[in-house]
Formats: sequence, structure tokens, C-alpha cells
Amino acid sequence: MVIDSHQHFWHYEPAKHSWIDDDMSAIRRDFLPADLQKVYRENGIDACVAVQADQTLAETDFLIDLAVKNDFIKGVVGWVDLRNESVNTDLEKYSHHQKVKGFRHVVQGEPDHNFLLRSNFLRGISALEKYNYTYDILIFPHQLGATLEFVKRFPNQKFVIDHMAKPYIKDGFFDGWANQMQAIAKYENVSCKVSGMITEADYNTWTEAQLSPYLDLVFSAFGTDRILYGSDWPVCLVAGNYNQVKNIVTNFIAALSEDEKAKVMGKNAIKFYNL
Repeated sequence: MVIDSHQHFWHYEPAKHSWIDDDMSAIRRDFLPADLQKVYRENGIDACVAVQADQTLAETDFLIDLAVKNDFIKGVVGWVDLRNESVNTDLEKYSHHQKVKGFRHVVQGEPDHNFLLRSNFLRGISALEKYNYTYDILIFPHQLGATLEFVKRFPNQKFVIDHMAKPYIKDGFFDGWANQMQAIAKYENVSCKVSGMITEADYNTWTEAQLSPYLDLVFSAFGTDRILYGSDWPVCLVAGNYNQVKNIVTNFIAALSEDEKAKVMGKNAIKFYNL
């Protein structure tokens, strides 16, 4: 089974989705399951994990509703305020929804480089294990140092780094990101999504060859047991189409064994999110 481990849905609202700037105007519209099903049929994708794109409980409820109505949405990564003292109430509520697999905070948007290490956030993360929830780490490279300290504190918590920590591909920066990713990968409870690459490169001039060093590093560091394919649809559409995004990964792993390919393209997502 081929699983897209990272995609989004939304009813576009200018205020809510203010992060969609003028350079991304192509995605200033609604993106819903009917749109994605067509894309999946064309590209041989069987199912997906829907990830929050707005930091509200209403967003989590919206994704749950879509997942209940659309069987190909096998899991939901929602949002709760992990800093809230009553976070357990929210976690308990969502534990009754089978398709809720974990949560994410848009840490990349936090001005504090050490946001992940704040005591109230750490307290919230410590509550996830009880419910077997996963946590998606959405960061920029300058937050990798805090991320390393963060994952060390929770050896039994399942983490996945979204979009390879968004390396600055467009600017050609590599070494600092690479060193930190190698250090984080030593913790076997941390996985990595190969997703979001073309939107960190130049939207118009990116090439697969330009992305290869970043993929090389991630596959070397995490291995084929801890890498999940993801498209980041519809965000990816600002720099390419779904087929291009999928081909970046399938072309890169073409020389691997059939079992390793199956892990990257689906089995690892099934295991990580308990789909």
C-alpha cells in the first residue's frame, strides 16, 4: 500500500491562511478530499495522513470529519494547545476518535528558537505517550539544536521530522543542517518525512540533482526503516505537480530492494501512525 504521510485540506480563508503569500497565490483556494482523490488515482496512491494547517481545535475537528467521511484518509495529525494545563482533557477527548494519530505545533513560526524546550510545552509532550500519540516536529534548521535536546528527553515518544527540517536548499546551505540531522537521527524514536523539498528550493528552477545531497544525507542518517514519503499537497503545487513530487522520491530509491521501497512508500507510515 502506498501512503502519502503528509498532506493538507482547507477551505481557504485569507486571514486564517495568511501564510500563503503572493508567491504562493496558486493555492489560494479550497483543497478538499474530492480534489485529492483524483490526484491519487492518477498517481497510484492508496491512502494518506491529513495534517493540520491551522492551530485551532476546530481544525482538528474539521480533519476528523473529513476522515470519517473519506476512508482513504487513514489518519489525522491534529492540533491541541500542548502548553495548556488542561491539555489532558483534549487528549482524552480525541482518544475516542480512532483516526486521530497524533499532533503537531507550527514550531517553525515561533520566534523563540528554544520553543520546544519551554517547560509548559514539555509538560504537554509528556502527556502524549499515555495515549500512544505521535508528534510531528515542524521546524526550520535554526531550531535543530533545540530539537536535539528535545528528542533526548522523550526516549519513548514517537517523533517524526516534517519536511526534513526544511533545509535551505534555495541558498545552498547544507553542512550545519546535515550535522544536526545526523545527531538527531541517532535517536531511534525519531523518523523523518521526505517531503516539502521543492518548496525549500527555487520554485521555478529546482532539479532532482539539486535535491539529491539532502536525500542522501537523510537516507544515510535515518535508514529505510525510519523514512516516510510525503507530498505536502497542496503546498507543493506552488513549485510543481504531484507526479513530480512523487518521482523525486521514487527515482531516488529506484535501486533499493522492493522491501525497502515498500517501507519508504507506505509500510513505515503504517507502522509509525498505526494506520
